[in-house]
Amino acid sequence: MNFKIEEAIEILERTPQTLSSLLTGLSNEWIYSTEGESTWSPFDVVGHLIEAEKYNWIPRIEIILTKGESEIFPPFDRFSQLRQNKEITINQLLSEFAELRQQNLEKLKIFVTNQTNLDLTGIHPDFGVVKLSEQLSTWTAHDLSHIAQITRIMANRYHEDVGPWKAYLRILKK
Repeated sequence: MNFKIEEAIEILERTPQTLSSLLTGLSNEWIYSTEGESTWSPFDVVGHLIEAEKYNWIPRIEIILTKGESEIFPPFDRFSQLRQNKEITINQLLSEFAELRQQNLEKLKIFVTNQTNLDLTGIHPDFGVVKLSEQLSTWTAHDLSHIAQITRIMANRYHEDVGPWKAYLRILKK
């Protein structure tokens, strides 16, 4: 097993700053661009990350630590951000995400230490029995996946404009 809580926290604590550096001050063309119909924009991805901070990671970790397999995790609506208020700005979303992440990392550091049994389990509504280490690893990989998604969405805006260099740009290959 490669998972180490300290290493996961290294990534989790950097995600808000990474996204803020990438997205703050950009024009709406970047923030609301998508890869086509029924795909997400960077705005939508940040909204999704906020929803996960509220309803996924820490609530499920708490269930694993306090109730184990006696309670199934509540389902997580992976698309709820698509119903969010479109009047808010990306800067407001980034600020909310940073605040929620900081609060959740403070809780995580209390709940999970090097002495915590990472083999403790809970019940996922779709996957069945899952380990605490899997939940924590997924949180970390989820962040990295969405950072990659945002950069892929943004690169896709110039998909047709890069000409023959497309052959060298893996991010533009599907």
